[in-house]
Amino acid sequence: MPLTIDIVTLFPGFFKSPLEESLLEKARAKGLVRIRARDLRDWTRDRRKTADDKPFGGGAGMVMKPEPIFECVEAIGKNAWVVLLDPQGEPMSQALAAKLAKKKHLVLIAGHYEGVDQRVKDHLIDQEISVGDFITMGGEAPALCLIEAVTRLVPGVLGNEESIQRESFQTGMLEHPHYTRPREFRGWKVPEVLVSGHHKALDAWRKKTAEQATRKKRPDLLK
Repeated sequence: MPLTIDIVTLFPGFFKSPLEESLLEKARAKGLVRIRARDLRDWTRDRRKTADDKPFGGGAGMVMKPEPIFECVEAIGKNAWVVLLDPQGEPMSQALAAKLAKKKHLVLIAGHYEGVDQRVKDHLIDQEISVGDFITMGGEAPALCLIEAVTRLVPGVLGNEESIQRESFQTGMLEHPHYTRPREFRGWKVPEVLVSGHHKALDAWRKKTAEQATRKKRPDLLK
């Protein structure tokens, strides 16, 4: 069975182009993942398809109503792992992506405006996830980041599975530098070890440069 990802959103058109490009499109074409954008307004009940309202107690902005969210998730997400994309959530990480990639069915709720009614958080979702300490227009872009991070870990999606084992965060450090042709460009040469054919020396160089990059850019990872 392919990994199924349903996105609950007020703007399903946001996902049309990204899902039809690059590895996401190929993964869907191969039947490795099934990704569907669900229009939350299909589960509203009034003529105007109202999915948000003013917050009790006053304040700026609007809040997404609980009824359509509950009814949508209950209709499409039986036995699914339900995730709310929210700035207050658990920080997204490579380890978390690996855990989510093992699920059979994910439902991603893309919040908007001032967020969702608290009862959605209290009684419907399994997990809140944040993609960083910053605020986006809504949960659609964070949902797309999560989808890319998770989908590429599904077996068969990447052409070279070895790349997953060596990349940044997978080993607890950043990845080593990469070079390609030409061997010399504007006087800058590729490190000799990369063309030496000495595998032990190459592995040592990769480990050393990965540690150097981590110490310089992300020393927190070494802790």
